[in-house]
Amino acid sequence: MKKSWFLGTALLLMGCAQGGHEDAAVVSSIPVTTMHRDTVQPELAVLGTVAYDTRRVSTMAARVSGRIERLYVHYRYQHVHEGERIMDLYSPELETAERDLLFLLKNDPQNGVLIGAARQRLLLLGVSGEQLAEVARTGRPSATLGVYSPYTGHIHEAGNTMPDAQATAGASGMTEELPVKEGMYVEKGQTIFQVFNMDRSWAVLQVFPGDGALVRKGDRVQVVPETAPDKGFEGMVDEVLPLYGKADKTLTVRVYFDNSVRDIPIGSQVKATIWPGTVTGNWLPSSAVVSLGTDRVVFLKGDSGFRAQKVVPGITYKDQVQVLSGLGAADPVAENGQFLADSEDFIKVKK
Repeated sequence: MKKSWFLGTALLLMGCAQGGHEDAAVVSSIPVTTMHRDTVQPELAVLGTVAYDTRRVSTMAARVSGRIERLYVHYRYQHVHEGERIMDLYSPELETAERDLLFLLKNDPQNGVLIGAARQRLLLLGVSGEQLAEVARTGRPSATLGVYSPYTGHIHEAGNTMPDAQATAGASGMTEELPVKEGMYVEKGQTIFQVFNMDRSWAVLQVFPGDGALVRKGDRVQVVPETAPDKGFEGMVDEVLPLYGKADKTLTVRVYFDNSVRDIPIGSQVKATIWPGTVTGNWLPSSAVVSLGTDRVVFLKGDSGFRAQKVVPGITYKDQVQVLSGLGAADPVAENGQFLADSEDFIKVKK
């Protein structure tokens, strides 16, 4: 059967009651302290990564059904520019629409309404003005459509979500081939690619649960990439997500920043300092507060010795613990609570 769990100091006092003046001297010599009221400006050191701003993700969909004849992009994270050729698409539907236009131009050139409708149909299928002029000039239909990117950024296959994009941002992710291949068929309206714009990015920071209550939108932040300290920048907390991560139980904070000039690679590790607002409260040295799992206790000095007293802590900052409740302003407590805790005995605390 387990021993009853008592306060280490109580054991000392029992020895004193049995006539040990020497033990009483040990108890009386234990330093005590009281809470002091102060206002502090915390600095929270956190870690994080650079990620895409999902508000600036664009999609590329097929305007016409057909087969991919040639592909000019092959890997995730491949950088494409607006107007860059992405693929060539063979489409019988496109060829039919072009033959209709050529037939009207040859047999009914005065019918501006029908010719205009035929031209508009081809434009809606993704044919550019230059391509349309070339068909009219040569009089020959082309069943192959050149598809160009309307955006600038990193290219990914359709459906590649943000968590996957972050996870593969290393060297292995850079060489992963796109699942879109030459010879594949696509349907009209099918989303084929996504383009992630890097000009605006996120610094995604992980804040420990004990500090989460301090962080607010608008707090000043300094972010320093570990691989490029010279590209550090200052910003502000733009968003505090209202949930904790499943794996590490940390709070996620987002800082939006302009990455068009800094060009910090996606997935880069960063160190950051967050300056929340000032905190006013009652404080004790961290050594005076002992953790008992879900409870925190101090050792309150009374006439007959020390006893465990449950307290409700706030934040911890520079070896000081904020005490929210459970202790009076003038109550003396052991300065080093761990000294009094018997490592083999449990401390009973009144709820």
